[in-house]
Amino acid sequence: MDPEGSRIQDDPDVKVLLAGSTLRKVKSRLWKKNRHFRLLADSQTIWHKSRRAGRGHSTFSVTEVEAVREGHQSEVLQSIAEDFPADLCFTLVFHGRQGNLDLVAESPEEARAWIQGVRKLIHRVKTMDAKEKLDQWVRDWFQKADKNKDGKMIFKEVKKLLKMMNVEMNEEHAWHLFTMADKSESDSLEMEEFVLFYKMLTQRDEVWKVFQDYSADGEKLMLDELDSFLKIEQHEEERSAQYPQQLIDRYEPSETAKTQGAMSLDGFQMYLCSQEGSIFKPEHVDLHQDMSQPLSHYFISSSHNTYLMEDQLRGQSSLEAYIQALKRGCRCVEVDCWDGSDGEPVVYHGHTLTSKILFKDVISTLKEYAFKASDFPLILSLENHCCVEQQTVMAQHLSQILGDTLLTTLLDGQVPQQLPSPQELKGKILLKAKKIGGLECSLDETDLVSDDDEMANGDAESPSAEDLPAECLNQNEKKSKSKLSRELSDLVVYCKSVHFHGFEHARLHAKCYEMSSFSESKAKRLVKETGTDFVQCNTKQLSRIYPSGLRTDSSNYNPQEMWNVGCQIVALNFQTAGQEMDLNDGLFRQNGCCGYVLKPDFMRDGNTQFSPEKQGERQNYKPLHLSFQVISGQQLPKVNQKEGSIVDPLVRVEIYGVPQDQAKDETTHINNNGFNPVWNETLNFVVHTPELALVRFVVEDYDKASRNDFIGQFTLPFTCIQTGYRHIHLLSKDGTAIPPASLFIHISISEVTI
Repeated sequence: MDPEGSRIQDDPDVKVLLAGSTLRKVKSRLWKKNRHFRLLADSQTIWHKSRRAGRGHSTFSVTEVEAVREGHQSEVLQSIAEDFPADLCFTLVFHGRQGNLDLVAESPEEARAWIQGVRKLIHRVKTMDAKEKLDQWVRDWFQKADKNKDGKMIFKEVKKLLKMMNVEMNEEHAWHLFTMADKSESDSLEMEEFVLFYKMLTQRDEVWKVFQDYSADGEKLMLDELDSFLKIEQHEEERSAQYPQQLIDRYEPSETAKTQGAMSLDGFQMYLCSQEGSIFKPEHVDLHQDMSQPLSHYFISSSHNTYLMEDQLRGQSSLEAYIQALKRGCRCVEVDCWDGSDGEPVVYHGHTLTSKILFKDVISTLKEYAFKASDFPLILSLENHCCVEQQTVMAQHLSQILGDTLLTTLLDGQVPQQLPSPQELKGKILLKAKKIGGLECSLDETDLVSDDDEMANGDAESPSAEDLPAECLNQNEKKSKSKLSRELSDLVVYCKSVHFHGFEHARLHAKCYEMSSFSESKAKRLVKETGTDFVQCNTKQLSRIYPSGLRTDSSNYNPQEMWNVGCQIVALNFQTAGQEMDLNDGLFRQNGCCGYVLKPDFMRDGNTQFSPEKQGERQNYKPLHLSFQVISGQQLPKVNQKEGSIVDPLVRVEIYGVPQDQAKDETTHINNNGFNPVWNETLNFVVHTPELALVRFVVEDYDKASRNDFIGQFTLPFTCIQTGYRHIHLLSKDGTAIPPASLFIHISISEVTI
């Protein structure tokens, strides 16, 4: 059944994992406890429990682990470096926002076996094809259901399994499937028989119906029949003549069908469930956009108070928060700097109880992780509260740690009329901060920087007047002069922070390398009052938006409103999962997840008259009709882990874009079926500015008495949607994959006749 699985179990490192080890789990300098860890027989699940008697244990899957770090490569392990040598220590890093697992082995050999063993298991999972993943999925269910571990499953265990799988099925039908699969007539199912049972259980009638429409004999699709399906239903007219054959070679499991140049129902279903059969255009997944335009022509994935893992008042400041944001494709991180007690600047959320980390450690982390997910420039947004002496220390750390990676001079020695491009700035870190004078000025200027000139734009990010209740407004601070270190100022080139004096002033006097920051409330007001001016300003200069100072819980605002006027650096709290981060992940899922997305052409023209409020006046205005037939769902995860609990799923489609395009609609809910619910309902929308629209699919567990529970979601740009019969592979609240959970839908897009 799984030769690959048995091969990996023969590996000497994996054998150590299967035998199990007592490892020290470390949460802090004071919390270090022994725990027993071992790999289960499925070669995918790691089980661990405490040494104390009792039944308490936990498991996690190798699929949840992103990487293994060796030695003291986490803040926790660095804090105990004097107690435990590096060759005993390692860290398991998980996908999404889940915290690291820091472990200490009893010997270097044991640590090495765990490091190499887990890495081999991760590699195996990454290189599995669709069929192997499905086989693994089936084996996992068998292991879960085979309670007495005798390698067989009796009917009672099968009934429990169906509940675990989110299926409500009457006993008669379940018994019918059981007896059909029980070829040995032993009143139990062995692994091979269980595979047959699973195949009958997962038979997709809705896929079979589509297959039947194009298959002359109902058994297979010949090349010409597959070609007709691809052209008529999938709108793949522009593909090469070899495309149908390529799909057969890629997805057809039957050698007999392959030799006939045909595709069976199994192959057809595997194609529909593949990336090529997904809703996301494969050609938009990789880097495909023009990266040679000015920085101001791109939306840039941006994080607010990047150092925080939790809320804004008491949360932990952590280097891991930077690592997590960067691996999500973030290209603008924020560093809040304050005077440290021993002359070393620290990073934390000032005047709060958030913990502190050293500025130099943050810069070292950026040096190591800045370009792992993307080669394009990283903007370091500095919020500077330090005295001149410690600012100079910051400048020294930036120069010494980052070296040539930090851009400190003009690219061609010329004062620019427009910002350089992401392509020209590849592999560079740009400092965004206040600067003494401009790029044109001589160096004999005063070192004084007026708060009126430089700080009133809200770079200090204290709640602005618009954010505060009326009773707080009498506490306005007097304008003052703040001293700026010449060394730090000289490191600022293309991202000089300036006060916003209005769009008219910007039009007449602003330089392309000057940029302003706006609180969400100020930005919203400008969007409403002077939307077109905002769009025009953003063709030449960068603008940064940050959450209201009142969002102490690290909640987020809707970034779409800011993208609608071309704001590039729309900073969100990356640590907070939810709809707003889904939109951010959705927009930046395209173009190789590089953190840069080219704005629509009508947002790159300095003379544009585009306004998000007025669609009909736009040149080349073509509203589109978008229709989703929500056909079915597959193997949705359970929300409530109670044994008898089964979800009642519904699907909601949400459109985000210009105000006229904001819309949502949902299907009815299906009672007691998260395994293979069928809706066959159509949801229709009209989209006026498709170039800016995002589409979010949400699956929820219906509850008439309280709020629905979240099951899964997927968000993508309208421009990345493939039409035809497509699968949507759902993501967790955290944005991580939850295979094989999916939706099967049919999508059509047509022009609206005006």
